[in-house]
Amino acid sequence: MNLKLKLLSIVSLLLLFTAVNFAQEMTKEQWESEMATYQNKKAALENEISALKSDIDNLKAMNLQDPEECIDELYQIVGATRNDVNNYRKAVNELDGKIKRKEGPKSDRQTDLNTLKMNKISALPEFFTKVHNQMQKDLDNWVEAPTNINYTVVKGDHLWGIAKKQEHYGNPFAWPVIYKANRDQIKNPDLIYPNQTFKIPNLTEEEKSKYEKLRVNYKPAPVQ
Repeated sequence: MNLKLKLLSIVSLLLLFTAVNFAQEMTKEQWESEMATYQNKKAALENEISALKSDIDNLKAMNLQDPEECIDELYQIVGATRNDVNNYRKAVNELDGKIKRKEGPKSDRQTDLNTLKMNKISALPEFFTKVHNQMQKDLDNWVEAPTNINYTVVKGDHLWGIAKKQEHYGNPFAWPVIYKANRDQIKNPDLIYPNQTFKIPNLTEEEKSKYEKLRVNYKPAPVQ
C-alpha cells in the first residue's frame, strides 16, 4: 500500500469513528449534516494529498543539484577553494574589526582593504557588499586625529600635569610618552621651562591600555 492509500485509510477510519460517536447523541438531520461536513473535509484532504504528490514528482523530475556541489562550482568561478574562502573570510573579519576599533594608521587599513578588493573572492555574494561598500564607508567616515599636536609650556607646568590635560591624554601616568618624544629638549623630566614647545603624540592602543591600567590600579600613599 502506497503513502496515499495509507493516508486515505487513516482519514476514513477517523471520520467513521467520529461519526459513530456523534450519531449516538444526534438527530438524523444533525448526523447527516455532520457526515456531509466530514465528506467535504475528506475530499479536501484527498485534493491536498494529490497536490503534494504532484509537487514531489515535479521536484524529482527537476533532478536538483546537491547544494554543496553548487557552492564548490561558485568558488571555482573565482578560482578559489573552500580553504581559500575560509582564509579570506578570516582576513575580512580581522580587518573589519581593526577599522571599527580605529586601529591606525588609517592609510595602512586602506591599503589592507584595497588588497581585499583586488582578490576575486570579493566578488562572491557573501563578501561583495561588505568589502566594496560597507568597510569602505566605515573607512571614509574615520576621522584620524593629527599624529602630533604641539603644546607650549607655561609657568607651573610639569609633564604629569600636561599629560593629565583632557585635550591631551586625560591620564597623568602617560607622561613618559611626552618625555620620550621630546628628549631633544628635556634633559631631566622633572625640569621643564616656560615657552618650551613639546610634541604631544597620539597614544597607540597598547599605550592607552598600559597607562590606563596604571591609573586604575594607582593607590596614593596614606597621609601620615
